[in-house]
Amino acid sequence: MSELTYSRAVHALAVLLTIAVFPLIWVGGLVTTYDAGMAVPDWPGTYGWNMFAYPASTWLFGPFDLLVEHSHRLLGTLAGFLSIGLVIAAFRCDDRRWFRWWCVGVLLAVIAQGALGGARVVLDQRTFAMIHGCTGPLFFAIATATAVMSSRWWLRSQSMVGATRGVAWLATLLAATSYCQLILGAQLRHVTAAVSHTSFMAFVHTHLTLAGLVTLLTLCLVGLALASRVCEPRIRRPAGLLLLVVVLQIGLGIGTWIVNYALPWSETTSSLAGYTIAAKGFWESLIVTAHMATGSLIISLACVVALRAWHTIPARHVNE
Repeated sequence: MSELTYSRAVHALAVLLTIAVFPLIWVGGLVTTYDAGMAVPDWPGTYGWNMFAYPASTWLFGPFDLLVEHSHRLLGTLAGFLSIGLVIAAFRCDDRRWFRWWCVGVLLAVIAQGALGGARVVLDQRTFAMIHGCTGPLFFAIATATAVMSSRWWLRSQSMVGATRGVAWLATLLAATSYCQLILGAQLRHVTAAVSHTSFMAFVHTHLTLAGLVTLLTLCLVGLALASRVCEPRIRRPAGLLLLVVVLQIGLGIGTWIVNYALPWSETTSSLAGYTIAAKGFWESLIVTAHMATGSLIISLACVVALRAWHTIPARHVNE
């Protein structure tokens, strides 16, 4: 039955969708970093043109904010087309009824995400931009889950012992905590002058507290996965990669603070004392956007570990 259920086309489309969403998040982050959300004032068209007919020479070689915003729309459309193909392939090739409707949910999610982006432009509301930025990583996690659940390994692993409940719970808690931290990060990225200093510092301290919790949960998860005799490589490998990504994220977080606000002890270091914060500078924007995108990657990897761990637990407890 597992062999009959597995579909290479479904899995390939799910993987392509996941791969396509990550640069979509990157470019969406650049839209926020460069404050380019209104570079194209109409939606779903582009300055009155059909999105796909808009002259390439205009948006490729025109203002950078136009390039970023229009590219974000095109990448979002690509994700939509891949989601449509995924639904069609699932109903034609996958025997699992629940998975077919899961794919329908994926399509509805990408439509809702596109509608949020459109509402941000049509209504010119930064609130919609913040919500849109928070739901993008959530869709990335959903696409990742779809790729995991459509894999050949997923269909063959129901009879094997692959993880412990501790690994599964830690990975689930890590995914939830990382998402909460990302939401707070979105608050900081969209902060305005109307926010009081007290509220801003409360966001910063909570964000840093959750960062410490994410690091602690990652260390515990990796330690438990490596120490457990039943954890198979399909769970240990993404857990180890998760640790590397979290370390990278810590470095990017420090860099983001420096390029946005400098350091309070810069007077003690001559190299930092001479640093000038450049609004929307190339390297500054790259670091800030990379910090945002890497947060989405942490959530996605935690979902991979959690799904694979929970999926292989029932077999272990059948004979207990």
